[in-house]
Amino acid sequence: MKNIFKDKVVIVTGASTGIGNAIAREFAWQGSKVMLAARSADRLTQLESEIKEKGFEASHWVTDVSKEEDCHRLIEATVAKYGTVDILINNAGVSMRALFSDVDISVLKRLMDVNFWGTVYCTKYALPYLVRNRGSIVGVSSVAGFHGLPGRTGYSASKFAMHGFLETVRIEYLKEKLHVMIIAPGFTSSEVRKHALTADGSEQGNSPREEGRMMSPEHVAKWVLKGIRKRKRNKILTWSGRFTALLQRIIPSVVDYSYYLAMKNEPESPLK
Repeated sequence: MKNIFKDKVVIVTGASTGIGNAIAREFAWQGSKVMLAARSADRLTQLESEIKEKGFEASHWVTDVSKEEDCHRLIEATVAKYGTVDILINNAGVSMRALFSDVDISVLKRLMDVNFWGTVYCTKYALPYLVRNRGSIVGVSSVAGFHGLPGRTGYSASKFAMHGFLETVRIEYLKEKLHVMIIAPGFTSSEVRKHALTADGSEQGNSPREEGRMMSPEHVAKWVLKGIRKRKRNKILTWSGRFTALLQRIIPSVVDYSYYLAMKNEPESPLK
């Protein structure tokens, strides 16, 4: 199979850990020129060094995607270094775990700033290059973007917003053949639950789920590249997620109750 990713310029946000880290590595092993973006300079430097030691190309730019100017500079730095942008992976994200009645509004704003506005900012400034190259925009989402998850109001809202935004961009650039894909992994072993925000905005610290039984970031990364190669529209990686997307249109109340029970049975669940 022809390697369509060789020498492509790829930006990966949230590249310091988890899914973003695995996606960045997968693109690098395919010969892409990868710009790594996240807030942790130390982790980005380490990842860049590891990629270069294996003979591949990478750079990094410390970026807080909730800040528009950071996203603008990320795109400018990428173009200055590599001349263009072919693929944008909007992966940076934060989660939460608290009932809406208990959560501070600032927590919901933080979720929207990172998960939704981070996608908007990066896409806005990368768009001219992506359209010119008939490139790809990817939003790393969740089943929470297809159906609301109790205890995750801000997370679901931000992912729903991301979906609406990316789907509209796809339609606006149909004639230009811009590829837009939303990918929804299942629960994936990463630090996202460790850093999930609680009602007062502090980090959860420990995962309420068995991380060892979850999907691996490397598995998700391979599906991201496969989806781009096939110019997929939406890709839900679990059967439960696919059933959710289907059944919410047919028997939404059953999906509601199923999610209620699933979230209620988590250790230390905020659901009563």
